[in-house]
Order: sequence, then structure tokens, then C-alpha cells
Amino acid sequence: MRFDAGRPISVAMTKWGGRRHWRYDGVYLGADEHGDWLGFPRGTHYHRPGKELVADFACVSLAPRRDAAHFAGFYDEDYEAALYVDVTTPPEWDGTTLRMVDLDLDVIALRDERGLVLADEDEFEQHRIELEYPAEIVALAEESAERVYAAVAAGEPPYDGSAERWLAALAALG
Repeated sequence: MRFDAGRPISVAMTKWGGRRHWRYDGVYLGADEHGDWLGFPRGTHYHRPGKELVADFACVSLAPRRDAAHFAGFYDEDYEAALYVDVTTPPEWDGTTLRMVDLDLDVIALRDERGLVLADEDEFEQHRIELEYPAEIVALAEESAERVYAAVAAGEPPYDGSAERWLAALAALG
């Protein structure tokens, strides 16, 4: 384990080129073979330039091991998606702050008839050109999105219900 369970942590995402993106605080829950699990209870304040919200849902997120290029959020029943995976640069710890660059593509498991979707391909294409993503970043994002989509579709761990124990751990922290 990186920290004791319940330790306050922060998430700081940027967009390519260092532009501010999502920031929010939560707690460290623990670690398993998939990586570090973080908790964000109801009432978490999420903010980015031009948007902020106070969550009426709970979420646990997974910062994966092995330099994987994504950050997965698993939500309680009060959110429209059961799963929302941001394709990012590999998340890295800087003290108690987890940092990564959001690379636009998202794999989302919606609770409605749309089901599993790969989202924001248009934003990725636009930013690829406008922000001049290097070829290795384009390849990283596309490969990560494909790999995560396939794993979610197949119900492979950690997309097999593994997050339920961490949602329970978050609830137990109060």
C-alpha cells in the first residue's frame, strides 16, 4: 500500500500542453493487483475551468499499475454511468497528488440502452491536430482505448465487479 487507508489525496488532471483540467480531492482506499484505489464520496467537489459540480454520487477510481495509460472511475447506482475510463498518460504520484494528462478518449459503460461506448473521438482528432500531439502520444491513446474497451467488453478484471469491494470500503469510511 502506498498510504494508509483514509489518507487524503488529490487528483490533478491537465490537458496536453499543461492546460488545467479536472481537480478534486478524495481518500486513498488501498491497493491490489490492479493498482491503487481512491475514493470520492458523495459531496466531492469536482472543478475544472468553466465547470464545477458537487457530486450526488460516490465513485472509486483505479490508478493502474504497469504504466497503463488510463484512469478508471467506478460509480454507485446514482450516476448515469457504471464505469468511466479516461484515457490518459500513465498516472503518476507526486506526494499525495495523482497527476496525469487527459488524452480526450473515454471508455464509458452507460446504464441505459447505449451500453458500452468509446467517446470523444472527435475531440481527440481535433486536439491531435490543434495541440500537435506527438505520434507516440497518438499511438499510446489509441492503443489504450482499444485495450480498455476490449477488457471492459469481455468483463476482464478489474472490470468484472472488482470495484464493488472498494465502493464498500469507501462507504465504511463514512
